[in-house]
Formats: sequence, structure tokens, C-alpha cells
Amino acid sequence: MFTIQKLPPNQNFDTTNILKQLAKTHKALAELKGFSDVIPNKNILVNAAMINEAKNSSEIENIITTHDELYKAMSGAKETGPSKEVINYRTALWRGYEGVKANGFLSVNMIVEIQSIIEDSNAGIRKVPGTVLRNDKTKEVVFTPPEDYQEIIDLLRNLELYINDSNDIDELVKLAVIHFQFETIHPFYDGNGRTGRVINVLYLILKGLLDSPILYLSKYINRNKSEYYQYLQGIREDDNWESFILYMLKAIEETSINTLTVLKNMVQLIEEIKENIKSDLPKIYSRELIDVLFHEFYTKISYVEKGLGVTRKTASSYLSALEEKGFLTSEMVGREKIFLNYQLFELIKRADF
Repeated sequence: MFTIQKLPPNQNFDTTNILKQLAKTHKALAELKGFSDVIPNKNILVNAAMINEAKNSSEIENIITTHDELYKAMSGAKETGPSKEVINYRTALWRGYEGVKANGFLSVNMIVEIQSIIEDSNAGIRKVPGTVLRNDKTKEVVFTPPEDYQEIIDLLRNLELYINDSNDIDELVKLAVIHFQFETIHPFYDGNGRTGRVINVLYLILKGLLDSPILYLSKYINRNKSEYYQYLQGIREDDNWESFILYMLKAIEETSINTLTVLKNMVQLIEEIKENIKSDLPKIYSRELIDVLFHEFYTKISYVEKGLGVTRKTASSYLSALEEKGFLTSEMVGREKIFLNYQLFELIKRADF
């Protein structure tokens, strides 16, 4: 029977396989960070990455929604069912990012707050046994998370120290260890998986490996779900850390490469649209207008009114002109007219990150 131990693990992580993979993963991650650092307007890149992550991470928990449902929920329609849960996840990501950037520290209290936003609940850390893990074929219990409330608290405090302390272990290896430990503690009644995946990106930002929350592993985990659970259990049964660490390092490498490709495509598209607006509508073109159009993949009259400091009538005429030239499409969402940057939206929907 596996007994969860406090961190750090008594392991040598400097194996040949891990060291080789670390070199490739750090290179891919550094290239992504370098490119994202020089982009003038990061809002749309961050928002696009968060939208896809919220959708992909929720799908791991069988919460299925579409980009179109998300767009309508985000732009003002009533949030219901899966869309509401995905929007909550995105809100939790932003809150965690702002907290880490402001405090330079990732605390248990922040993790609890993130989970409460995801689940829209103040239930907090569980005081009853969590969901046991069973063998799919035999239904035998193969892992039981900690059941005692005080033990869970002690393990979370230990995890907090490990997250924020500096030591000789490579930061990406530590990310894998942190992820395993949190998933194994399983401290909440629900939302543990999604909260754990938020911790991943917050840790990368905390350690300066990324400046913006644009790298998420949920799509990789979705594609390789059976291996993910197999390697987690491999640590509990056989103390096989190497397989899980290699899995996480490869996930970060592949996702960094895919995300970089998507970001480059987005920047290229934004530049093309910017130049076309400048050419076709020179009288209304301004840098401020472009910033408003590319803050999200949709906009409203009130956004343009506020962003440009113009009257509602002028803002409306600008958006109508952009729609007439084919840069935007509009529809009524609830009682409000929403203008969709459809080229950008289609790119986000197809994006492999």
C-alpha cells in the first residue's frame, strides 16, 4: 500500500534519459519565452491560450463545450452548464497569474482560492475521504488519497515550501514532482485535476521560465491520457519517477513547439489585418483601435467607445465600417450586438495548443 511522503523525494533525478530530455525541453521553452517577450500586444495571445486551455482542461474531466458556446458566454450571454464551468476555469487562471505576479509566491491559500473559483464553491479542503482509484478491470482499489484532514493540511504546507524554495533540482523536474504530489494529495472534494493544471503554468511563471501564461499541457494529456495515469500510478507502485518525469518533460517540449507555431501564425495574421485596415480604412485607423480589436477575438461598441475615448455613435460607425469591409462579423448575443474578429477566431479554434 502506497503511503504519500513529504517532499523532497529521496531520489536521484540526474539519469541519462532525464538529462537528455531536459536539454531539449529547456530549449523549446526558452524559444517560446523569447518570442512571447518581444510581442507588443500580448493580450490576445494570453487570452487565446487561456481559452483553449480552459476548454481542453475541462474536457479531461468530461466537461465538453465548443469554442462558439464559449465565445457567446464570454461576450455576455447567460453562462450555463459546461460553458459556465469553462469560464470559471479561465477566471481562475487569471486570478492565479495576477496573484503570483504580485506576490512572487504561490501559497496554499492561493491554491484554495483558485479551486473555489473553478468549482464556484467555498467547500475548501476536504474533511472526508476522497475518491479512491480503482483498477479498471478488477475494480480493486489501487490508491486511496490521504483521509485525515490534518495530514492533508501538513502535506499541503510541505508542498508550499517545496514550490517556493530554491534547491539543486532542475525547475522542470520539480514541476513534475509538484504535479504528482498535488494530484496524490487530492486535497479537494472536486476540481483537483483542473487546479493541478493551473499550478503547472503558475509555477513556470513563478520561476521565470515564462512571463505570460501561454503554455498549458491539457491537450497533450488529453491525447496521452492512459500513459499519464499509468505513469502516476507507476510512482505509487514501483517508485518509478523517471517515466513520469520524462512524460512531463516531453509534454512541455511538444506543447512549447506547438504553442510557438500558433503564436507566430497569430502575429502574422494580426499584422496582415492591421495593414489591411490601414489601407482600406485610413480615416479610422489608429494604433488604439487595433489594440481594442485584438484584446479579445470579439469586441463591442462600448469597448471601442472607452478604448478610443469617442462617442457611442462614432464607435458604432467604426465597427460598421470594419464589418462592411469584411474585417468583422456581427450578431446579437442576448440584447447586445457583438462584433467577432472571425479570422482570428477561426485560427484559435484550429490551434494545436
